[in-house]
Amino acid sequence: MLVSILKNLYRVRRDKRAYPRGVPGAGLIRLHIGGQIPHPDWQILDVQAGPHVDHVGHCADLSRFADSSVQEIYASHVIEHLSFRADLPRALKEFNRVLVPGGILRASVPDLVALCELFLDPELNSHQRFDVMQMMFGTQINQPDFHYVGLNEEFLTAFLQDACFVEIARVDKFGLFDDTSNMVYKKPISLNMTARKPPKAGR
Repeated sequence: MLVSILKNLYRVRRDKRAYPRGVPGAGLIRLHIGGQIPHPDWQILDVQAGPHVDHVGHCADLSRFADSSVQEIYASHVIEHLSFRADLPRALKEFNRVLVPGGILRASVPDLVALCELFLDPELNSHQRFDVMQMMFGTQINQPDFHYVGLNEEFLTAFLQDACFVEIARVDKFGLFDDTSNMVYKKPISLNMTARKPPKAGR
């Protein structure tokens, strides 16, 4: 217990040193939102504490990070857990704010089109169809694991544009982590998108 408290205290102090508010470019990092496996090149932010988590918090509130203090954001099967009326737009605007000009966002979500096609596949049995339903709505084994929005390429592109991202593109794979962005259930079920914060004017 004491060791855990000391680790958390150290983490808070380290965060305050490395990411001071209002100091653009200080502590430039790669931020993995909702990550489960530590990586030396990435820092993990998650809503639930854990030994692998560097920052405990909600992705719609990145106030601990200064403007333009993150060079890259990776979020695999995270933003479907956000309300499309409030938290999702707020989170994407926060992603844009903390990214450096030209910084990249890599985001994946369950592909609503692929899942609808799977759900209607006559070859699926009832158990498989229930699996697909959970991919749409979340496994709901705990409070964070509910899905509040279904996204296809059209919808996610519109949300990203509203948050002032540019160069929005769909990709097959990111090639960074072995996670749900690579998931196949008879067919790939993940919509993987990249987008950039616009570069500084004149570049």
